[in-house]
Amino acid sequence: MRGKPAPKRLIQPDPKYRNAVIAKFINYVMRDGKKTTAQNVVFGAFEIIAERTKEDPLDVFDKAMKNVQPTVEVKSKRVGGANYQIPIQVRGERRIALGFRWVIAAADAKKGRPMAEKLAAELISAANNEGDAVKKKMDVHRMADANRAFAHFAR
Repeated sequence: MRGKPAPKRLIQPDPKYRNAVIAKFINYVMRDGKKTTAQNVVFGAFEIIAERTKEDPLDVFDKAMKNVQPTVEVKSKRVGGANYQIPIQVRGERRIALGFRWVIAAADAKKGRPMAEKLAAELISAANNEGDAVKKKMDVHRMADANRAFAHFAR
């Protein structure tokens, strides 16, 4: 790797909830640089969550993210002409990134409703430990568990 790694940028908190994690999530939802549209989608989803669950949407969001973020994943490594799937711990930042990505992908996969509704439904189901994003996490954990025998190949 040449040069030095790029410095981490400080993300400004979102305008409505004053929360940096929500701002980061909005950035993940954003497409083609349309931040206002992404904010409307996320804030709309939070309003729907508050309406349906009668709870604070930030609490539901935090609970959903905790349920979706993986603790272990598999990484492919070539050892002696064979590729092994080696289970490794997931760094904090990558956990957050994967959780965001899986929730958004699960909401995107559903058809026929506005994105705010789909995102709200996925966050509510993730908070209840169900839904496609949580299923994805379970699949990753299952894969890591199945390949536990190759853990000694990790550095």
